[in-house]
Amino acid sequence: MQPGDDRRARLWLLGAFLGGIMLHLSQLPPWITLGALLCAAWCLAGIVGRVPLPGKRLRGALVAGLTIGVLAAFHTLNGLAAGTALLALMGAMKLLETRTRRDGYIVVAVALCLLLAACLGNQDLPHAPLYLVQAWLCVTALAATAHPQAAAHTRRLASLSARSLLLALPLAMAMFLLFPRLTGGFWSVGASRVSTGLSDSMSPGSISELGESSDPVFRVWFQGPPPPPQERYWRGPVLHEFDGYTWRRTPGLQYPAEQLDYTGAVYHYRVRLEPDTGPWWLALDTIRSTDAAGATITPDRQLVARHPVHDPVTYDAVSYTFTRSTDRLNHLTQLLDTALPPRRNPRSVRLAQQLRAAAPDAHAFVTRVLDLFRHGGFSYTLTPPLLDLNSVDDFLFNTRQGFCGHFASAFVTLMRAGGLPARVVTGYQGGEWNPLGGYLLVRRSDAHAWAEIWLQGQGWVRVDPTAVVAPERLRRGALDVLPDAGSASERLMYEITWLNRLHQGWDAANAWWSTRLVGYDFHAQSRLLQALGLSARSWQQLGALLTAALGLWLLAVTLSFNRLPRARPHRLARAYALLCARLGSAGFARRPDEGPVTYARSLATAPQAFGAAARQLLERYARLRFGADTPTEAELEQFERDVRGLRLARRSSRR
Repeated sequence: MQPGDDRRARLWLLGAFLGGIMLHLSQLPPWITLGALLCAAWCLAGIVGRVPLPGKRLRGALVAGLTIGVLAAFHTLNGLAAGTALLALMGAMKLLETRTRRDGYIVVAVALCLLLAACLGNQDLPHAPLYLVQAWLCVTALAATAHPQAAAHTRRLASLSARSLLLALPLAMAMFLLFPRLTGGFWSVGASRVSTGLSDSMSPGSISELGESSDPVFRVWFQGPPPPPQERYWRGPVLHEFDGYTWRRTPGLQYPAEQLDYTGAVYHYRVRLEPDTGPWWLALDTIRSTDAAGATITPDRQLVARHPVHDPVTYDAVSYTFTRSTDRLNHLTQLLDTALPPRRNPRSVRLAQQLRAAAPDAHAFVTRVLDLFRHGGFSYTLTPPLLDLNSVDDFLFNTRQGFCGHFASAFVTLMRAGGLPARVVTGYQGGEWNPLGGYLLVRRSDAHAWAEIWLQGQGWVRVDPTAVVAPERLRRGALDVLPDAGSASERLMYEITWLNRLHQGWDAANAWWSTRLVGYDFHAQSRLLQALGLSARSWQQLGALLTAALGLWLLAVTLSFNRLPRARPHRLARAYALLCARLGSAGFARRPDEGPVTYARSLATAPQAFGAAARQLLERYARLRFGADTPTEAELEQFERDVRGLRLARRSSRR
């Protein structure tokens, strides 16, 4: 192996390691990334011969110091984050002592582990090409380490590594589809990127902050047509307690749920929920049943899990958009949903009492309050003025500018002051239909709040005062209603048709990737096996399928190798083979154990006419093939011409 070959192989190792570090730029602390890059730069300087690499004692001191630094930063060496940081630094240190082929294999293993850690941390579609490139780099570095003499031929190495990955792809797909899945999901090992979503409290401004984000919250696939836009209420936290400024959810609320008559259209759908800080699993209002594992339907119709949603989840549900109940409201709920803080918002309380006294019944009272919002000079905006502690009084009598949270809070306060049980419901309203993917996309900008009131003989009835002030908000969304809603890029994407269609195509690809590949779990595997006519819980059948897939893959690989063209010998080797063949045809065949020098000596009995010339050609071949200097192009051409020009006299036998 020439020194230049070893240098090129080490450069491939360096590239594979740097590729693994680049995948973690946004996750690793800056000082760890900087330390790994400095070690890589030191390794590069050592490869080109500019500076000497560190000795054993210095490397030991650096390893100890870096380990202590990781321990101080993460307070542990376990876990994905701390383990990745330590692996990156130790891999960088390994670069500084790479001397043998075994060291190169270790560096490749580190690069592959960094790739695996990146896959555990982020499975988004935009990162998939980066992971593929990193896999190719690692395989190429492995090939260059195993065959340093081939490291100079980049095209040959690239072809070899790409072919190896393609050959492994069918087996990887079979293992992905058929290897038994656990119910918990393997990808939950990684730390998901959780976004702040709905909260168990609502103050003026909270939902406005959500409305400024266009990040997706969940996607919904319907069995049949989706509900019309004005019926797309996605129920989240229900808020019962009010201190005059902030509405809060009552944790652990337990009371008998009313018996519902489900009327209207029924909707069967599947939800893919993105990670969130809360335990609320969104569902179309009102949910009747679901297969969401670990989630329960509360008496106030929330779908709540035991823990926050740290990883994407998929669940099926059945909902009705219209319900009716003839039950009487239980005493606990009556007290909870009519309570108002004393000496807070006094003007609103007096207004509600006046309107209630002038109304012949509860329905008329509700109509009068809605007429107040409709004709009282209220306007919808995502940037309302700040409110004082008596937020409802300030909103109704002074600012009269707000968004859904302001209208829902004021309406429920007036209802309670007029003696009607009422509560605030938060969640999302609307959604963008994606015709390419066939699903409804609900974003954080669709965050909404509405009210529910109890009417005897009907039960809880949804009332949305925002629909009275800004009905376009329910039919078209915030970007259509408000000229300043969303960023400039979002509005440009929304207003230009072909950009919007391109964005929908990209989102559909992301949705397919998230649901079909990343979201391929135990339930998805069970559905696949059932579609194939197999039992989802039969380990014997799964084992048989895996064995058959492995056998077919080995057969295909064997056949593909048999069809590969054999590599042609080097031109010097071809000329030597021609020389040996010509001498053999003249009766001076080379024995298998003879090298070129021994073969030349055995030609002492050859006729003087060609024996000396043949011996000279064999000695020249030995110098060109095994000498310290690489033969030039002119020397190779001259050797080939001399071999072809050798004149031989035939002889029956050499000995």
